[in-house]
Amino acid sequence: MAAPSVGGVRLPKGNGETIRLPRGASLTDFAEKINANPASLVQVLFHLGEMVTATASVSDEVLELLGQEMNYRVQVVSPEEEDRALLESFDIEFGDPGDEDALAARPPVVTVMGHVDHGKTRLLDTVRKANVREGESGGITQHIGAYQVSTELEGVERLITMIDTPGHEAFTAMRARGAKSTDIAVIVVAADDGVMPQTVESINHAQAADLPIVVAVNKIDVEGANPDKIRQQLTEYNLVAEEYGGDTMFVEISAKQGTNIEGLLEAILLTADAALDLRANPDMEAQGVTIEGHLDRGRGPVATVLVQRGTLKVGDSVVAGDASGRVRRMIDEHGEDVTEALPSRPVQVIGLTSVPGAGDTFLVVDEDRVARQIADRRRARERNAELASRRKRVSLEDLDAALKETNTLNLIIKGDNSGTVEALEESLMKLDVGDEVDLRVIHRGVGGITEGDINLAIADNVIVMGFNVRAEGKATELATREGVEIRYYSVIYQAIEEIEAALKGMLKPEYEEVELGRAEVREVFKSSKFGTIAGCLVMGGEIRRNARARLLRDSTVIHENLPISSLRRFKDDVVEVREGYECGITLGSYSDIKVDDVIETFEMREKPRA
Repeated sequence: MAAPSVGGVRLPKGNGETIRLPRGASLTDFAEKINANPASLVQVLFHLGEMVTATASVSDEVLELLGQEMNYRVQVVSPEEEDRALLESFDIEFGDPGDEDALAARPPVVTVMGHVDHGKTRLLDTVRKANVREGESGGITQHIGAYQVSTELEGVERLITMIDTPGHEAFTAMRARGAKSTDIAVIVVAADDGVMPQTVESINHAQAADLPIVVAVNKIDVEGANPDKIRQQLTEYNLVAEEYGGDTMFVEISAKQGTNIEGLLEAILLTADAALDLRANPDMEAQGVTIEGHLDRGRGPVATVLVQRGTLKVGDSVVAGDASGRVRRMIDEHGEDVTEALPSRPVQVIGLTSVPGAGDTFLVVDEDRVARQIADRRRARERNAELASRRKRVSLEDLDAALKETNTLNLIIKGDNSGTVEALEESLMKLDVGDEVDLRVIHRGVGGITEGDINLAIADNVIVMGFNVRAEGKATELATREGVEIRYYSVIYQAIEEIEAALKGMLKPEYEEVELGRAEVREVFKSSKFGTIAGCLVMGGEIRRNARARLLRDSTVIHENLPISSLRRFKDDVVEVREGYECGITLGSYSDIKVDDVIETFEMREKPRA
């Protein structure tokens, strides 16, 4: 069969074979796979209405469109598969459990989730005998933390690792990531309040991750508490209490009074023993997940990591997401130095070159050079995927419209830790204010607002957002000099509300027509001074001078948008005439008016945005 031709360009013809490409691949990458000239692919896409250079990242849809034209099946590889292939190229197998005989029991990792104000943070305070709520704005946990606590079960001392995830719906992304690194979910429900939207959201996250669930019925000491009602409500979500014949443990507690906290910890261990085989190999090189990352002024990038298998030691070469480095120091939740971390142990790691993202995988490699290479490859892959997702498809028909100035609000988001920045960006991108206005995050990062951020923002409609961080000295001066707006926030709701208000303020005003009145023409007079005068009776509403009017004849619009240029009652000029009264009306220079015509007046009023 002859090679296909698009716009006169000859192309290699495929036989339906599958071409695997990473997200954000370029036409050059595609051309290498099929042994074609990248320039010919550029020409083909031009004829298909897409203008792309040979080395630019293109979206999944464009790759698939090009594949269809040439009879190839394009499969865009997921980030997980890309990462697996990347690690395999370095002879690293992530998730390898190691030798079965070397597996040893490890503590369960627990995420506490639930509705805001139902007592999650108070519960964690009580469990770990510390209070993190006092310094937090709005009483909401803004940062993810991880802690180990010990309890006794059947005379044996056992450890439990607890991950603290924020409770508000805006942190859905962080909560979902918390669930991915978790063995058991504890859903906290207030006995006096019942199942709320974020409770359901938390249950959905846990069930989607296939996690066993323990329900902590909190605030049993409060007036109006009804634990049985909670048990009944949660049966709708496939959480049936053991006393009802189900397999979900419900534990009644009071986090404030410290009631039955040991019972909750025992329930977690019993659930882990019954439903899970929690073992890991402590003798291999460490692998795990990043719980949180932030930039510390004195210590540099700091990452809280959860070791899932192997043992992490000081001096190990590590890579976490697109950050790499050597473990110079490890600190536990009490601020004390540790030299090694066994499976299920959360520690803060110091020594990375940059701040990893919440949920990024981390692993120990043989040497620093390998860590740097993996991090560089991951960074390039993320950049390509981001460029591809930002690029909008433009056809030749709408090219002119695409080149015109768009109504876009550009943001730079800086925060005190990566999870917060990610969650804030995701919440903002979900704002729905119609198609007229776009919100674009052109840069996000962890740490104080720098001169580099301000230089990036020196353009129209760029706002710099600082979440629990401030601008550094020279950055403040530069922002003031260049007129760049910096907004500081410590509560996420406020940030979302203000940005939504800004977006709505950028929308062009919407107008709606409001009918004022109708008048029926009873007589028509000709005047050398005023032109054609319609003698009318006002049938409804009121007729106002200087309003706009349309002329109807037999219920058909004869003329639109006529001015009520003069309005008289007898010999007097008037501003308005109400229903039931007669008047004389002139419609500017328009003269085609007949008896029984209807003059309908209206005005355009600005419609408030929802």
